[in-house]
Amino acid sequence: MPDARTPEPASRPVTLFLAGDVMTGRAIDQILPHASDPQLYEPYVQDARDYLRLAEARSGPIPRPVAFAYPWGEALAELARRAPDLRIINLETAITDHPTPWPKGINYRMHPANLPCLTAAAIDCCVLANNHVLDWGRPGLAQTLAALDGAGIRHAGAGPSLEAARAPAVLHLPGQGRLLILAGGTTDCGIDRQWAAGSDRSGVHLLPDLSGSTIRAIATLVQTSKRPGDLVVASLHWGGNWGYAIPAAQREFAQALIDQAGVDLVHGHSSHHVKGIEVHNGRAIIYGCGDLLSDYEGISGYEAFRGELGLLYFPTLDPASGRLLGLTMTPTRVRRLAITLASRPEAQWLAAVLNREGRPLGTGVTLAEDGRLTLHWPGR
Repeated sequence: MPDARTPEPASRPVTLFLAGDVMTGRAIDQILPHASDPQLYEPYVQDARDYLRLAEARSGPIPRPVAFAYPWGEALAELARRAPDLRIINLETAITDHPTPWPKGINYRMHPANLPCLTAAAIDCCVLANNHVLDWGRPGLAQTLAALDGAGIRHAGAGPSLEAARAPAVLHLPGQGRLLILAGGTTDCGIDRQWAAGSDRSGVHLLPDLSGSTIRAIATLVQTSKRPGDLVVASLHWGGNWGYAIPAAQREFAQALIDQAGVDLVHGHSSHHVKGIEVHNGRAIIYGCGDLLSDYEGISGYEAFRGELGLLYFPTLDPASGRLLGLTMTPTRVRRLAITLASRPEAQWLAAVLNREGRPLGTGVTLAEDGRLTLHWPGR
């Protein structure tokens, strides 16, 4: 008889929900029931409520305090309709009331008492290898980890030591096997080198580079963690906030993660807008998911990138091989500091971007009557 402690390999297709940057600090934290001290330490803005006023000037009055579920808006009904097996986001906000920020100029935090904002969306795992998780220093990181642990939310990419930061989050698929999430970040997205975790120092899993030695280190980590029937996601915070270009080094690294390290899906983020998608050897590479939730509403600059538009990503994987069976995406827009479903013209704009940027990567999308996008690649 099989060991009762070892889940059986998955026998049906596995659908995930993946999101890019989720930022619940500043203005969003201010409208939740337990607002943090609004003082900021930015060059031009010293009060988080100023971002709230900008959003209201753009879109209209925002009630406060709001329910914990409010920022997720219409995404909650879409998640209920799609019923993914697991829900994974890049949480780009510290969960802390620590009073001293890291001196970096932009610091995001959500009060620990507002953590139900994450459980309201039934988030299973938060990726933390990003350039905001230590915005309130290592004490803030310790509080963030404790808050997530207390809520039963898994996390990857940061921890009390390098061993913990590198370790994959292990999520059990109901009655079927496991999903491993490995997370890391690079300095080109703004992660301070001082944030790197060490043998006796907390911090993030900072990738030293995108070289073959880094691939081999990740391959070793996968080999020592993976069991038969497991699926593996590599979640990477990399690159700048703006611009569609995908550096050759990123593309080579992502493909090597699949070919040499045994990764089944690459979940990229950092860009404030969606980027092109590739399917390499039957596995998805999402180079930049774009922002899903932020308080940038009303801030001028970079309007051509339509950073207010985002996507809910729903990849479906073959549990036996890890190959991509399908990828559908629901277009969204942030309005009044909450996620709404995008209008038809907005969805068409996103489709045009994904088709333009996906063409050199061999992919394209179609927009269905229900407003969802479906990815296509050679052979599909």
